[in-house]
Amino acid sequence: MTTTIKRNILLNPGPATTTDTVKFAQVVPDICPREKEFASMMKQLRGDFVKVAHGNPSKHTAVLFCGSGTINIDICLNSLLDKGKKALIVNNGAYSSRAVEICQYYGLPYKDLKSSVFELPDLNEIDKVLRENMDISLVYTTHHETGTGLLNPIRKIGELAHRHGAMFVVDTTSSLGMIPFDMVKDNVDFCMASAQKGLQAMTGLSFIIGDEAIIRKSKDFPKRSYYCNLYLQYEYFEKTGEMHFTPPVQTIYATIQALKEYFEEGEENKFARHRRVYEAIHKGIEELGLEYVVDKDIQSGLVVSVLYPDNPKWDFEKVHDYCYERGFTIYPGKISTTNTFRLCALGQIDEEDIKNFFVILKEAMEIL
Repeated sequence: MTTTIKRNILLNPGPATTTDTVKFAQVVPDICPREKEFASMMKQLRGDFVKVAHGNPSKHTAVLFCGSGTINIDICLNSLLDKGKKALIVNNGAYSSRAVEICQYYGLPYKDLKSSVFELPDLNEIDKVLRENMDISLVYTTHHETGTGLLNPIRKIGELAHRHGAMFVVDTTSSLGMIPFDMVKDNVDFCMASAQKGLQAMTGLSFIIGDEAIIRKSKDFPKRSYYCNLYLQYEYFEKTGEMHFTPPVQTIYATIQALKEYFEEGEENKFARHRRVYEAIHKGIEELGLEYVVDKDIQSGLVVSVLYPDNPKWDFEKVHDYCYERGFTIYPGKISTTNTFRLCALGQIDEEDIKNFFVILKEAMEIL
């Protein structure tokens, strides 16, 4: 029997449009995740994640967790900050603001270096804060702020962190596997992502890639969480090959298939496809006379945050529903001071999908 699955074009910032082969990879014989066969699959998966991030296999490792991308932020901040040390959050967007909230919930000492969500952070200010706060041992930021589409200069920030003896932790959830990234060249000690974003798999599996020596050292850091402790999960993987707690079995099968397709397409080809989609989004926006929020020269090439049109009849929900009924999903903005919606170049889509989308979006705007 042949099963046909309706193809939806997701222009939200994840989960992303997937292939049918990734979807069907979840349909497998039931298996206990404590079987050696399953542990072997996760070992391969961990190695492939390091490969995607261009890590050094002799230095870096990947640790898997159940949950969305936010679990990674939680884990890195609560697990990697030693007693008497402080975190510096380079904060120019919604997702770095989330890191600040996590510090607040755990009562972690932190410095919130907050700046405009529409601009790159001031590197001189970062350097100044690090010089004046010798107790900062962890610098944190978001690579790609999907609220605006802004891409932060992580290589330069990482250089500053290392110059002052701090580790550099980067949220790469919405960039890894979609634009060039090399954790060694980019001076990143820890990065993170989730299966449903750049890898075009399913939700439920997140992973942290980082310096194994630092993870081992963190064994002696304060214990602030049981489930969300990086060393505890790492140690269990190293001893047993398994997650400490029940893994998302079907999502792991889907992710293995997605990685197979990732390597088959080839990194450069995949990056080029996302870029084509992004350029097609910009072309469509300009043809409709719409405007984007962040200067194009500091955009990631993955997300375009679009200003609401100057039309008193504009109704995002009506436009969303019109598009959704025709197989296209658009997403509301995440800037508290500005009314926007977002169009994203994630997932298994290409420029022809974007051309078709703008036909529908134009229709929606004309019938308002």
